[in-house]
Amino acid sequence: MRSALLYILKEGLDKKCPNLQRQNLSKIFRCKLPVHIPICTWSKVVHSPLSSKQNSTSIQTEKGKHINLDFQEFNEQPKLAPSLDSAVAKFCSLKMVFRRILVLMMGCLGCADQPTEPNDNLQESKTVVDESAISTTTTCRVRLSDGRFLAYRERGVPKNKCKYRIIIVHGFGSSKEMSFMASEELLDVMEIYLLIYDRAGYGESDPNPKRSVKSEASDIEELADQLQLGSKYYVIGVSLGCYPAWSCIKRIPQKLAGVALVVPFVNYKWRSLPDDLTKDDYRKQLSRLAIWLTRYTPGLLHWWLTQKLFPSATALEGNPTFFCDKDLDVLKNTPGYQLFTQDGLKKRRVFDSLRRDFIVAFSKWDFDPLELSNPYAQNESSVHIWQGYEDKVVPVQLQRYVAQSLPWIRYHEVPDGGHLLVYDTVVCEAILKSLLLGEDPPLYRPKLAS
Repeated sequence: MRSALLYILKEGLDKKCPNLQRQNLSKIFRCKLPVHIPICTWSKVVHSPLSSKQNSTSIQTEKGKHINLDFQEFNEQPKLAPSLDSAVAKFCSLKMVFRRILVLMMGCLGCADQPTEPNDNLQESKTVVDESAISTTTTCRVRLSDGRFLAYRERGVPKNKCKYRIIIVHGFGSSKEMSFMASEELLDVMEIYLLIYDRAGYGESDPNPKRSVKSEASDIEELADQLQLGSKYYVIGVSLGCYPAWSCIKRIPQKLAGVALVVPFVNYKWRSLPDDLTKDDYRKQLSRLAIWLTRYTPGLLHWWLTQKLFPSATALEGNPTFFCDKDLDVLKNTPGYQLFTQDGLKKRRVFDSLRRDFIVAFSKWDFDPLELSNPYAQNESSVHIWQGYEDKVVPVQLQRYVAQSLPWIRYHEVPDGGHLLVYDTVVCEAILKSLLLGEDPPLYRPKLAS
């Protein structure tokens, strides 16, 4: 507890952060702060040895004055200092909160396989051929109208010979190297061309300082136009990558031949989402706290994710909070998820890319997906939701409510599936067949209580 608070004080001093309000710190860390000294004027923080004062820390102001911080509960008597055990217990509580937030963010990953680190040496015309792949895979970049570069790779049948063109939108912490476990044989037989790109700030794509829900759809539209995908194309969004897909449905429905939302996250700030459905959902409170931390105390969050005393990477080991057994097997047996190692997150640009994406996704949008009208009244295109019944990141009850609110969306439910559906070859191929051929496998029809 004390270490975390001291870091905030130093961060407030170094960054001159105006959002570090004393009352917020007091509520979070439950300690008394001096009311007469502004945080931004504290010039030095001195940690008193436990042997001398176990529950106080001295700070030195710019004028050289020393003030003690008294770590004690608000509901305790002012003269009583908590025991060392109590202080440790508070720190452990804070530690648990951070670990849960980390796992919440990890749950949004969906399918992260490669570090989100830009390649500064990549040139506009660079092409990379991965000869180890089952089929030839190329990686290159296009330049957008605002000067940014988007990197992408291609799978399947060449686009000039294909029957279906699909853009896959990766989720939080992922990249164009994400896994979508449809077999090369199926792609060849169905004549499918897959385009998987790095969203802004991920992988080899440039960051977008003006990132928004709207800009994500604009990036997809411009990418498709520059690569000449035709007047219509399909979009598959995965996990947090579904907010760009929702934005496409809202803004460019005329360019979509069909959309599949695979384990789409639900933003608790959608105004049409009823309170009685989410009031007991602990994910709602965690998402609020995560947004507050990422928005107002990024330095604290970055410190927590990279500090060595309590390595956050262990938060995933056997943690059933946001992952069912099937998901945990994927996490244990699949290489990747390097983003949430200490070495990966020490790179501040990696952390900042994740932070910006998370904030846009979970903040208030300029529209409510639950209020969208059917853009395909003539059934010229279709929209699908794929949900795992055992998904602990997005509860099945929320996803069913979304589907019931939008009856024009075709809802599919995988009985034993978790959040990492794209690692299941059978499910991935079913997603493609339902999106492209209109198949509706009985196995994936939700079994609703009568």
